[in-house]
Amino acid sequence: MEQLFSRRDIMKSIGVSGCAMLLNPLLSHAKTNQKMMLQRAIPASGEKIPLIGLGSWQQFDVGQAASERTPLKEVLKKMQELGGKLIDASPMYGRSEEVIGALTTELKNNDHFFFATKVWTTGKQEGITQMNDSFKKMGRKKMDLMQVHNLQDWQTHLKTLKDWKAQGKIKYIGVTHYTDSAHARLEQIVKSKEIDFVQFNYSIRSRNAEKSLLNAAKDSGVAVIINEPFEQGALFRAVKGKELPPFATEYDIKSWAQYFLKYIVSHEAVTCAIPGTSDVKHLVDNLGAGLGKLPDATGRKKMIEWIEKV
Repeated sequence: MEQLFSRRDIMKSIGVSGCAMLLNPLLSHAKTNQKMMLQRAIPASGEKIPLIGLGSWQQFDVGQAASERTPLKEVLKKMQELGGKLIDASPMYGRSEEVIGALTTELKNNDHFFFATKVWTTGKQEGITQMNDSFKKMGRKKMDLMQVHNLQDWQTHLKTLKDWKAQGKIKYIGVTHYTDSAHARLEQIVKSKEIDFVQFNYSIRSRNAEKSLLNAAKDSGVAVIINEPFEQGALFRAVKGKELPPFATEYDIKSWAQYFLKYIVSHEAVTCAIPGTSDVKHLVDNLGAGLGKLPDATGRKKMIEWIEKV
């Protein structure tokens, strides 16, 4: 989850004119050609989704008050305008499913998005009950992606997910976790080729997934969603007050968020990264990582070397 305070500090340090420079390129590109948002294909089907999506942990766990929901409504509205698709939720995230469902229904744009949520409980019937509840909260008759959250009772739930996929209730199925210690188990499941998606943690400083998990997903034809792209805000705190390295312009990087995200999505195994935010400016900034040139192997190496000096 992105911690907004440290990021706001950085945005303020850029100044009003700097923020305008940051936002305008994405807005102009989006208005002239939505296809400029870079996309990758889901191996199981060939369907393409944009490289940058939206996480909802904490940010979308809000009450009924307009003061809480209006900013989130603006985020979803802008996300659609700029071509964003994937929204990730979970029953673990409090009211996030309910809020996403309600706001996209109000905006009449729920069919635009790629809805991804999770089952987070133990027991077959408990899982079925929870998933049916998620369908109702998010206003869906068919879910784009249902994942087993943090591998909780994953063998039990995966059987149900396969059945529901066969019945057409779910388009894609997957598993998730957020710690390096789970990567070995995730890799075993990926290699079984029984899932369409795998979601896990990965960032420019937390690169355990590069050892074998990312390549295993690519070789097995499993789509990859990346969580914790900003290390819960730690990356922004590490670079606070520091300017981007000169070579960043070679890869159309205009902010630290784009620096961190472009490193992630430049790995060919990554299908989508899901930074969370409740701020429209941050959303636009994040989606900007899906535009322009991505770092090649040389660029990725330079990015690591620079960040390791911070």
